[in-house]
Amino acid sequence: MEIKTPSVVALTWTLKDTLGEVLDTLDEPVEFFIGGHDLLPKIEEALQGHEKGATVDLHLEPEDAFGDFNEELLFLEPLALLPPGLEPGLTIEGTALPDGCHPDAPRNVLYTVTEIYPEHVVLDGNHPLSGIALRLHLKVASVREPTEAEVGHGSCGTGFFKIEVGDEELPTGPTLH
Repeated sequence: MEIKTPSVVALTWTLKDTLGEVLDTLDEPVEFFIGGHDLLPKIEEALQGHEKGATVDLHLEPEDAFGDFNEELLFLEPLALLPPGLEPGLTIEGTALPDGCHPDAPRNVLYTVTEIYPEHVVLDGNHPLSGIALRLHLKVASVREPTEAEVGHGSCGTGFFKIEVGDEELPTGPTLH
C-alpha cells in the first residue's frame, strides 16, 4: 500500500544535525497518522507515495521543523518561586509556573531549566531543536489504512515531535521531551 492521506505509517528514523551529530534515533517502528497531527508537514509531504521498505532522507530548515530560536521565550525567574531540587535540563509545563513568575511568560509552552544562579533560574520556552537545521533518515516499516478512531482523532497518539500543553499543540519529540 502506498502512503497517502489518510493512512498510518510505521517509521524508524535517525535524526542528525547538519554536522552529522546524532540527536535522536528510533530503532523500533512507531505508527504515525498521515493527514493529522502526528507529523511535521514537510515529513508528511516527503512520505507521500512511498511504500513499505522505502527510505526517505530529508533536510529540514528550522522553519520547517522547530522554528527559529526566539529570545523572547527566555525568562529569568526568582529561584525561590520554583520547587526545590531544580537541575539544568529539567522541564516545567508553562501551566505549572507559580504565581509571581513573569506575566508575559506563555503558559502553553514547555520550559527547560537552562541555568541556575543563587537567586534566579533561566527558563527557556524554545524547543531544544529550535534554530537548528536537521537531517532526518526515515525508513517505512509498514503502511495501513487508519481506523475510524484514528481518523476522528487525527492521530495514532504518538505524535512525532509534538506535545499538547495548555490550549495549544506545540512541537517536541517522543524521545526528546
